Amino acid sequence: MRPGDHPDVPAPRIGVLLVNLGSPDASTPAAVRRYLKEFLSDPRVVELPGLVWQPILRGIILNTRPAKSAANYAKIWDRTRGGSPLRLITADQAAALAAAFPDIVVDYAMRYGKPAIAEQLSALRQAGCTRILVAPLYPQYCAATTATVVDAVSQWLASERWQPALRYLPPYYDDPLYIAALADSVAGQLAALDFVPDRIVASFHGMPARTLGLGDPYHCHCRKTARLLGAALGREIDVAFQSRFGRAKWLEPYLVSRLAALPGEGVSRVAVLAPGFAADCLETLEEIEIAGRETFLAAGGTNFAYLSCLNAGAAGIAMLAGLVGRELAGWRESGQR
Repeated sequence: MRPGDHPDVPAPRIGVLLVNLGSPDASTPAAVRRYLKEFLSDPRVVELPGLVWQPILRGIILNTRPAKSAANYAKIWDRTRGGSPLRLITADQAAALAAAFPDIVVDYAMRYGKPAIAEQLSALRQAGCTRILVAPLYPQYCAATTATVVDAVSQWLASERWQPALRYLPPYYDDPLYIAALADSVAGQLAALDFVPDRIVASFHGMPARTLGLGDPYHCHCRKTARLLGAALGREIDVAFQSRFGRAKWLEPYLVSRLAALPGEGVSRVAVLAPGFAADCLETLEEIEIAGRETFLAAGGTNFAYLSCLNAGAAGIAMLAGLVGRELAGWRESGQR
């Protein structure tokens, strides 16, 4: 029996924390500046010595880029619900996953911006979670995404006296559940179009080309995802990379270059998807659906379609539930203690 003066201790539970990249708190230059300062100060995101990079970041980028980025965020901002699509969709995914696992505490965090990983892990711990599965929503592993989540979790752990047991959702770029969900989503969206695409392009977020030589498997993971998706759909999927930043060579081909060139190659109808993103965001809704469409049509294309991410749709949630359920194996069966 617990002594009468014993402090209250929550019943032991299992927690799941979904993590995505993040976004500013508002579509304003000031909010974007705060977000970019945190994001671009991560040494895994920009692999340059701080003494070289920080003067460039603080003296040039943070004084020029926020206004342009804020204008782009304003194009896609959800003013009804009050937030960026990325954060709102991730919240919807967490809510749907919580409904699928009523015995588990499910929450979400942003790697940069709010809600922060540390505060959400603390909340799970305060709710009694002694076992926590951290699920980075990056299908393809990249040091600039997946590894930064582990870094943030490790920093939080360093401040905790009573640490929970932790697991991480591994990259799922070639998982049959992921490929099947993608194929189901893409096939449904293609069937709903009023035209048949001459070409389907899978666009992944770019990374500096040198990261491949340094051992980052991201490029290979992206290529395998596209190959497996193409096999599932029964047609070839082109691969391109977007969101190039700076003057260095990045993974090729660049999406903007391909969209500008395709009409000259006889491709007048195109569909673009972004299988590296678990939720629609600035890079998909503005960079592809708005800017990409403009580039393709201006080059002579006639029909353009952006195929949305899995988001919180039925196929995507079923996939997440399958992946999470697999990683929780053993914990749930042995009880929450």
